[in-house]
Amino acid sequence: MGGRHRTDETDGGHDPYKESRRRRASRGMVFAPLAGAVALAVLCGVAAYVVVNKDQDCTGDKIGLSVVASPDIEPAVTKVAEKFGQAGRAVGGRCVTVSVKAAQSAGVAGTLSGGGATSGKIDPDVWVPDSSLWLSGAELKASGSAAHSPVVLTTSKTGAEKLQAAFSPASWTGLMSAANAANPDGLAKKVRVLALDPAQNAAGLGALLAGSSVLKSGGGNEELLVGVLRQLSESTVSSPDSLFATLTKAAARIPVGVASEQSVWAFNTTSHPSNPAVALYPAEGTVSLDYPIVITSKDAAVREAAKAFSAELTSAAGRRIVQDHGFRTPQGKGGDALAPENGVNAKSPAELPLPDRATVTKLSQAWHQIKLGTKLLALVDVSGTMALPADSTGVSRMRAIGNVAIEGLKLFPDKAEVGTWAFSENMRGQGVDWKEVVPIGPLAQQIDGVTRRELIAQAMRNVQAIPTANTGLNDTLWAAYQKMTKDYEADKVNTIILFTDGVGNDDPNGGISNAGILKRLKDAYDPKQPVNILIISFNTNTDEDRAQMTAIAKATGGAAYFPQTVLEIRNIFLKGIARRLCAPNCGTTQR
Repeated sequence: MGGRHRTDETDGGHDPYKESRRRRASRGMVFAPLAGAVALAVLCGVAAYVVVNKDQDCTGDKIGLSVVASPDIEPAVTKVAEKFGQAGRAVGGRCVTVSVKAAQSAGVAGTLSGGGATSGKIDPDVWVPDSSLWLSGAELKASGSAAHSPVVLTTSKTGAEKLQAAFSPASWTGLMSAANAANPDGLAKKVRVLALDPAQNAAGLGALLAGSSVLKSGGGNEELLVGVLRQLSESTVSSPDSLFATLTKAAARIPVGVASEQSVWAFNTTSHPSNPAVALYPAEGTVSLDYPIVITSKDAAVREAAKAFSAELTSAAGRRIVQDHGFRTPQGKGGDALAPENGVNAKSPAELPLPDRATVTKLSQAWHQIKLGTKLLALVDVSGTMALPADSTGVSRMRAIGNVAIEGLKLFPDKAEVGTWAFSENMRGQGVDWKEVVPIGPLAQQIDGVTRRELIAQAMRNVQAIPTANTGLNDTLWAAYQKMTKDYEADKVNTIILFTDGVGNDDPNGGISNAGILKRLKDAYDPKQPVNILIISFNTNTDEDRAQMTAIAKATGGAAYFPQTVLEIRNIFLKGIARRLCAPNCGTTQR
């Protein structure tokens, strides 16, 4: 559930080894808005700088060619540049001086698109990022491909042996199941999924694209995808180095990550770990990092030099160098480096096509929305009608909502800020129909030695309906809305969630009328600082009550849900999270 800083939601087979030198923090992602955010840090940490041709006996002016490459492929590009220089290549009678620099693709993409840092300038004549996913934001086109490396699942050799029964064959379907926040009792009990941050790593984004594509083709709905994104958002790592350091440690649940095949090879051949990483190739196929060659210079002579170097990089000799560094050719052919003793397999996996730009942008934006923090105030109706049966099972409405709220709490990460109020009538003296049960704050925060998460769960387990008590709904909603508006936090989804049984406002003390609460909420709602109301109104059957609840939610850009069974309520939490994906144009309909 959630108010959005946009809307509402509910917040909780082989062995590879590496050889290439150094492997920096991130891998690529897709577009400039997210890439620009990491540009400055990247520009401050560029790697190996190699000049070739500097000893050539050239006369006259030389053509300087600046090449910037993704850190993983930079050693191979540097070696090709050395060969290029040793050959004494010239363009138009002028010798070519080639410099090769390593820089994170996310940062370069941000800089070239105008969304990155303004200092530490990087202005390459040729750019070799790890994925063409980065090119859309910079409005660039590739003239060729230096290499390919499929995105694979990976775990330690020890972990792979333990996974034989639970996770064989390896698949995106299995990974998505293990990463589904709505199914904590499934494969997630045995497997811990680690994800490279798709905002900084092309392999991380590629994994999301492949996994979501497989989910969609298998009939999975948006709520399932949201459950996966929610879980992965709490288990991301910033770099392959961090990923492999975690994978090779002993743990209660077997860690499984996502990385490029080449990074698995590189980790093993460089670090020579006692418990090496293993590449697991998804049964459904996978996407590949495609290392596009992008000529960015506008100078005619430099462009000719760039074309000559590109030809060298894609020549048979250049391809062999690239293969020796754990990469494949653009046709998927691996070299001798891709051997089982290095944790990988030279056999080409089935290829999944990259989706179009619109799909990539939509998924990346969804990731950003899911990553937003949460600030949530839950209002729990404890009036007399909540003691009535919820459905044919005989469980009371109060107990049904209490149980489901406890389950929903599991979807919220520890950093989520959550609090609860109970409401009926005269809870704190005449005319004050609500009382605070647990103050809003991080779920992991301890209060008198007990975490807020456990305090809320205890309160929901023990909550009781008050016999014969009425429902001061409108006064409570208005007090809650004023509080959440006053305490609004821009980096979070700010939400009020109302648990009630649909009787609506029934306040013998008078208070705010139905028309009055709608007017106040409409006047108070600020789309620039949205506080949304989500309503779970159990057993609401009359058109009049449904219309009022829907109108309340609509006034704040929220949504009203009217479940008739306990099982229906369980899906509502993920529906609430899913509203982050459509914000700010979700609409408000009765569910």
